[in-house]
Amino acid sequence: MKLGITHETVYDYRPMVETAQHMAYLTPLQTQSQKLHSHRIEVHPSPPNLCQTIDVYGNTRSFFALQTPHRQLRVLAFSEVSTQPSTLPASTVAWENVRECLRYQAGATFDAASEFVFASPMVPRLSEFALYARPSFTPGRSLLAAALDLMHRMFADFTYESLSTEINTPALQALNQRKGVCQDFAHILIACLRSLGLAARYVSGYLLTQPAPGTVKLKGSDASHAWGSVYLPDLPEGQRWVDLDPTNDRAGWHSPGEDYVTLAIGRDFSDVSPLRGVIHGGASHTLHVGVTVEPMTEPDGNHPSQSQSQSQSQSQSNSAV
Repeated sequence: MKLGITHETVYDYRPMVETAQHMAYLTPLQTQSQKLHSHRIEVHPSPPNLCQTIDVYGNTRSFFALQTPHRQLRVLAFSEVSTQPSTLPASTVAWENVRECLRYQAGATFDAASEFVFASPMVPRLSEFALYARPSFTPGRSLLAAALDLMHRMFADFTYESLSTEINTPALQALNQRKGVCQDFAHILIACLRSLGLAARYVSGYLLTQPAPGTVKLKGSDASHAWGSVYLPDLPEGQRWVDLDPTNDRAGWHSPGEDYVTLAIGRDFSDVSPLRGVIHGGASHTLHVGVTVEPMTEPDGNHPSQSQSQSQSQSQSNSAV
């Protein structure tokens, strides 16, 4: 499936911002199931330079600085990607065996996935998460079967509710209230796995949403999305992460499906926030985010024009849904 993605972020400041520095994670990844055909970022006002680097997790991040006063910052990211259907691998390794492999042992071979066992700024390792996960992780059960069961249970137990949490709502609070948005559910899933000594990471991206029967798909009805992935060491090298989306009860190798676009991976949201920065001035601001993800149907292969795209307003607390 070939998809066109438009991601618009607009900050309106009061009073104006004097100077600013920003970092954006808006470039989709190249993976075994996803090919990036084209990508460009537009920034208004235009910065003197926009440079890109690769971070420690292989994500592309873009840096730019603005040295002139401005009342509004507008960042547009345009991408074209091709995705493939996803399947579940055949993995039978018991979850306890994986936990032991990832535990530190003097003289043992280091596994880079061990980094994703530890707590991170937005994903603590607490007994409450282990307690919630335990019914899925029975003795001798395969890690894949247990992780899928945990995802199914979360889908059944939790209520998706916009504005029920904020961007910095602790994962434990979302666990206790049994509601939130996709960022919360991803953090809870990851916290459950890590609290049992397993490796899990955060995935940011997009999801192509479909309209209800008899209705027309609204451009701008999509938003940035988030899910998690679990590490299975018995799979071939380079194919050991399986994605789990508790928001939609979907899972798959390299992605939960061809209607998903992977943007970036990290320990949690704080590693891969789509746009963050430091500003001088702008004591207050409003944020508007609009995302459009749609199949590429134009014969010339170009993105749908900006004039065709409607935006979805989102509060800063729900930039990932």
